[in-house]
Amino acid sequence: MVRPEKGGGKQRQVLGVVNGAGQETGDRVGSGTVSGSGCGGFEFTKEGVEALLNERSKKSGLKEKCDERLDYIKRLRMCIKMFQEHEGELLLKQEQDWKKLESAEKKCSDLEMLRCQKEEELNSIIMELRKNCRALQDKFAKEESEKLAALESLTKEKDARLSAERSQASVMEELERAQKENSSANEKILTLNDMYKRLQEYNTGLQQYNSKLQSELNQTNETFKHVEKQKAMVVENLSNLRGHCKALQDQLDAAKTSSNETMKLKEALASEVGCLRLDLQQVRDDRDRALTQVQDLSAEVLKYKEWTRKSAAELGNLTTKSNELEATCSSQSNQIKKLQEKLVAAEKKLEMSDLSAFETRTGYEEQKRVNFDLQLRLAEAELKLVEGESLRKKLHNTILELKGNIRVFCRVRPLLFDDGADNELKPVSFPTATENVGRGIELLQNGQKHSFMFDKVFVPESSQEEVFVEVSQLVQSALDGYKVCIFAYGQTGSGKTHTMMGTPGNFDGKGLIPRSLEQIFESRQTLQNQGWKYEMQVSMLEIYNETIRDLLTPNRPGSTELGAKQYAIKHDANGNTHVSDLTVVDVRSSSEVSFLLNRAAQSRSVGRTQMNEQSSRSHFVFTLRITGVNESTEQQVQGVLNLIDLAGSERLSRSGATGDRLKETQAINKSLSSLSDVIFALAKKEEHVPYRNSKLTYLLQPCLGGDSKTLMVVNVSPAPSSLNESLCSLRFAARVNACEIGTPRRQTSLKPVDARFSHG
Repeated sequence: MVRPEKGGGKQRQVLGVVNGAGQETGDRVGSGTVSGSGCGGFEFTKEGVEALLNERSKKSGLKEKCDERLDYIKRLRMCIKMFQEHEGELLLKQEQDWKKLESAEKKCSDLEMLRCQKEEELNSIIMELRKNCRALQDKFAKEESEKLAALESLTKEKDARLSAERSQASVMEELERAQKENSSANEKILTLNDMYKRLQEYNTGLQQYNSKLQSELNQTNETFKHVEKQKAMVVENLSNLRGHCKALQDQLDAAKTSSNETMKLKEALASEVGCLRLDLQQVRDDRDRALTQVQDLSAEVLKYKEWTRKSAAELGNLTTKSNELEATCSSQSNQIKKLQEKLVAAEKKLEMSDLSAFETRTGYEEQKRVNFDLQLRLAEAELKLVEGESLRKKLHNTILELKGNIRVFCRVRPLLFDDGADNELKPVSFPTATENVGRGIELLQNGQKHSFMFDKVFVPESSQEEVFVEVSQLVQSALDGYKVCIFAYGQTGSGKTHTMMGTPGNFDGKGLIPRSLEQIFESRQTLQNQGWKYEMQVSMLEIYNETIRDLLTPNRPGSTELGAKQYAIKHDANGNTHVSDLTVVDVRSSSEVSFLLNRAAQSRSVGRTQMNEQSSRSHFVFTLRITGVNESTEQQVQGVLNLIDLAGSERLSRSGATGDRLKETQAINKSLSSLSDVIFALAKKEEHVPYRNSKLTYLLQPCLGGDSKTLMVVNVSPAPSSLNESLCSLRFAARVNACEIGTPRRQTSLKPVDARFSHG
């Protein structure tokens, strides 16, 4: 940013205003009354200042002339003092505006830093979420493996329980055999009594073992219920699965311990059965010996009858007890069957839970595959989007090249109240033939009809939006890396500035320049999703009396003042144009550019003529340089958009210009005549094209004869009084439409560069 200078140019500007060189500043002074001693009141208007400067002495005497001169000098001093005070107020207001601008820029930079910080925070949060997702997946796989191990150990425990039940059945068979042998060995009652005692002890051990098995079965059922609850909790929340698995592991350890105890008990029972078998063999041997002794003891039978009766009674009691034991064993067998049924039901529930877990895992894998397919489709869609965008750019620019590198639009402004053509035949008409609709225009002069054809013709009823729709494709080419030039041509009062700038404060009345900027910044926001980042730079200048003026310099000196900058135009080998010492401003939004446009409009040279109250007395050149970089493809584009509002051509006989207005008119007509000479030379394909005959044609050389896409909007007044000027403008536009220039070249590269664009 260039800050306004203070103090140095104040006196020079005041003197310039008093001498008549600063006509624009004099127009803005307004009117005021200052009373001086001895001279009464004096109204300092524009006409009053000129009258004061042109005042001549009318007194003949020397004393009277001295008094008159003193009074004249006093009024001049008051006039100069008023201009100094007004200039001081303007400088103070300008300083305040600059401070506001600096604060606004600082706020914009702070907002940009805050946006970058938020973006970094969001990226870190996304990374943490991805890490947590991977950790949960690993945790789920580990807990699945632990679950499988627990199921395997449970299967082993079931096998051990079945083997224990088989051993119990074998013990029951041995018990029945022992009872049968007990009935056949009545002679050995005492021995059988001892055996019965041991059997009773063994039965007690079996009852204890059965109660222990029942408690273990209950504990196993509780374990199964607990496992079911844990599985439900696993489905609901994977984060609690590890604690449940640890609890299952503890229970599994307890089950293993109980299984070991069961195996030990089984071994003890097996050893005890071996002892019983030895005892049974001994009983059989005793029975054999008893049979040999029967004959010897037959004599003693009578002696033992009474004892036998007693033994029979005792045997009945023993039989009753044995039946009771059998009933107890059958009830225990029924309980074991019920427990087995419960165990089967628990196993079915476990299988159902395993099936639900498998279905859940299958759904998870299917969801992972769907997500992977969606990611692949998203990548393919993004690739197709990039390819489609490149194809769109190629087709878009091919269509514009087929339409012609220099295109010409014609716009006819509406009739105004001052044109005075209510009762006359309208000299401007538009053909209605199908092939000429929207492209033809006809002028009627002295009974002779002149027909013209252009790329597009806008009727007086056409809105600003309709005009911009036709221009928007060229504006898009600037974002694609081309040099684009759009300039308005026509006589004074034909509506050039309205077409380019529009009506201030009216949304529907915005011109091509503000609408183009809105489109560019909206497209930049859209292209950011495709990896494009753009940087924009703006410069504005005017060519006034064949002198270049920088409209963005806060304290712009006049071309005739001491120390004024001399801006030089240079062209490089790539067709870019450099203007030395020109102010270039980085912009990030259309509102910033609008602020700069308003500032440049206030600095532009305007004046009043008989043809226009606010006539532009200079050629206005707006330049937007665009640098775009694609982060994914590392491609860089460099585009330039030139929007030019030419000063109006006018005849001295109609404009009534005198003094400074006369010089301005002569300079404008000379530069436009040079532009006409360049167009004629290009149309005839002459070897020498006189670009250097004026600053305007030399500045526009890359647009007229280079590789730029150029559009001229010729503005025409429908007033009968402007018929001759309108006919000249249309003839000149027809010659421009017949010109052929070089093929437009896209400015691209694969390596990002830091160099800024020059004025082009």
